[in-house]
Amino acid sequence: MTKEKDIRHQDSICTNESLLKHQSYYNLKYLIVGILFGILFVKAEIISWFRIQEMFRLQSFHMYGVIGSAVLTGMISVWLIKKFKVKTIYGEKIFIAPKTFNKGQIYGGLIFGFGWAITGACPGPLFAQIGTGAFAVVITLLSAVAGTWVYGYVRDKLPH
Repeated sequence: MTKEKDIRHQDSICTNESLLKHQSYYNLKYLIVGILFGILFVKAEIISWFRIQEMFRLQSFHMYGVIGSAVLTGMISVWLIKKFKVKTIYGEKIFIAPKTFNKGQIYGGLIFGFGWAITGACPGPLFAQIGTGAFAVVITLLSAVAGTWVYGYVRDKLPH
């Protein structure tokens, strides 16, 4: 059985091993879907600092419902991909590496949660928040980039 760390190298960003080459305009569809996704975030109030604060204060179910439905959708999708051996639209096999638990996930989750609670933003909605004119969120974006860089720099020294 192949483990995640066996296919993910320390210097790699993802495990996409596709050799397909596309024209530059090919990625335009991702930009369009991203914009539509951002609009959906705004309309559903997922990027609202107040909604996020309500969630962390246990005052509203709104965000828990959104997160829970996303987790359920992901679980069903992965189950269907594995059960029916679904391939990409180009016929490539989809491989989902088994994950192992370690205590670093607890620490990382706590740091992520504290940052989310303090800033009212997580990485996905950052760009939608900036797009709505909340330019103070640029500081959060730069901090997220800096934190990612620091993690990459000290990753070899951390217990995984």
